[in-house]
Amino acid sequence: MTRPRPAAAPRRLWRALRAACAALALAAPAQAAPPAPRFAEQAAEAGIVHRYEGPWEHFVGGGAAAFDCDGDRRPDLFLAGGSNPAQLFVNRSAPGAALAFEPRALDIPERLLKGVIGAYPLDIDDDGFRDLVALRVGENLVLKGGPDCAFSLANRAFGLDGGADWTTAFAAMWEAGAAHPTLAFGGYVDRTAPGAPWRTCHDNLLIRPQPDASGGPLYDDPQTLSPGYCALSMLFTDWAGDGRLSLRISNDRQYHIDGQEQLWRVEPGRPARPFTAADGWRRVAIWGMGLAEADLDGDGAPEYALTSMGDVKLQTLERAEGDGPTYRDIALERGATAHRPYTGGDIRPSTSWHAAFADFDNDSLLDLYIAKGNVEEMPDFAAFDPDNLLLGGWDGVFREAGEAAGLALPTRGRGGAVADFNSDGMLDLLVVNRGAPASLFRNLGWERDAGFGPMGNWLALELRQPPPNRDAVGAKVQVRVGDRVLTRTVQVGGGHASGRLGWVHVGLGTAPRAEVRVRWPDGAWSHPVRVLANQFAVIARGAAEARYWLPPQ
Repeated sequence: MTRPRPAAAPRRLWRALRAACAALALAAPAQAAPPAPRFAEQAAEAGIVHRYEGPWEHFVGGGAAAFDCDGDRRPDLFLAGGSNPAQLFVNRSAPGAALAFEPRALDIPERLLKGVIGAYPLDIDDDGFRDLVALRVGENLVLKGGPDCAFSLANRAFGLDGGADWTTAFAAMWEAGAAHPTLAFGGYVDRTAPGAPWRTCHDNLLIRPQPDASGGPLYDDPQTLSPGYCALSMLFTDWAGDGRLSLRISNDRQYHIDGQEQLWRVEPGRPARPFTAADGWRRVAIWGMGLAEADLDGDGAPEYALTSMGDVKLQTLERAEGDGPTYRDIALERGATAHRPYTGGDIRPSTSWHAAFADFDNDSLLDLYIAKGNVEEMPDFAAFDPDNLLLGGWDGVFREAGEAAGLALPTRGRGGAVADFNSDGMLDLLVVNRGAPASLFRNLGWERDAGFGPMGNWLALELRQPPPNRDAVGAKVQVRVGDRVLTRTVQVGGGHASGRLGWVHVGLGTAPRAEVRVRWPDGAWSHPVRVLANQFAVIARGAAEARYWLPPQ
């Protein structure tokens, strides 16, 4: 069955209008940079003492998972350690106060906690406790969550063969009618193959759940997605805005001469197959490190940030008149290249890893965070390569604010997590660094005469629906503010070896209220729900009103 073709004429009209607006913006006088939120690095004071280290298998990876593991609705952290053991940190931050975390021992053999390079949270068996998929150099792990952040090994219970590969990417989604999620694993270099590492990329895996005798999931029948081109990030994406998900994979061209970005068609009950040039898919070959998506222009089809070495890309849908998409790069016109360090004097190309769209200043415009850092000591790339904070502008152009925000540190960033750790309505930032302590940045807001203070208004949303998929992974949230609609998607995947699951944060600018609608994963729409600004609101499926939640003092 072919994917229904999106209406061509309205899309062409919209894109022509958008191009005209962009031309007017470029012709207009340059706008002043928006005020930058100020971040304070507080990892050590907050109790997060952790390092990601290791030999060449750990040059990539260095991820983090942000999720609530003890039911208090505050995001906790699981950090990959490479040759060091992975660690769990439980959030003890009081609302609006300094960040505080408590290290928590895991009842997992230390030999298995070593070799972890990334992690993604999701509730695989729908028991109400978030589980963790830990990516490793060696056997991948499923850590089943339990009360009070207890975790146990669950590979055997779920029938999952963790293998012995070097796994560097992961994504998950619920297919139509499925009781449990479909899992995708991305492999890197096959170190045991002749000629390694050149042209020896592992194939990727798509694993659909089968019910066991008790009704739980079994992941014992994987589909091989071949060829694999050394995946470093993947996500399930609704590229056409029609509710159907495809698997997008970002690949490192370093080790395969034929390597390129990939998009796989995933239809229920059918084997996945790749989109090709015949479908409109254009070959793009980069050192693909991380993926992030967001609908920046409100046309229903997401844009994609693709991190790389030097040439960071921002893709938008150019046309979808056949059975697949054709994209063009708008990074230069939107100011999102991030191809060289913005401070420090090093003019060599940057190396970009984790990427995340989020509204860090609550002005209702999406910003783009990019973690940066030399692979190791590559002389052709910048040594001092600070992380980027690209603030979105009303003219559609991003402007660099990393130095003003306090992010320009001499670290080598890898993975990360964006979340409001202290429930004050401002997004904070955790960064895993290679060969150095992890960084934890508290968002202090805008600088004022008397110090720092709040920025724009905000809204934090939690989606709830009955099992299966009680966290509503795959849902699309639309928040109407005046005549604008702000869109967020609940996803498991993307970034660089780093996942998050929890509150959906939306900046509202000066708006005192908003109207929220949710397109649930099966395509059904919620009631329009009116909510007040600066609130944590729980939207349950079928409810006509939101339920507010107050952080415990």
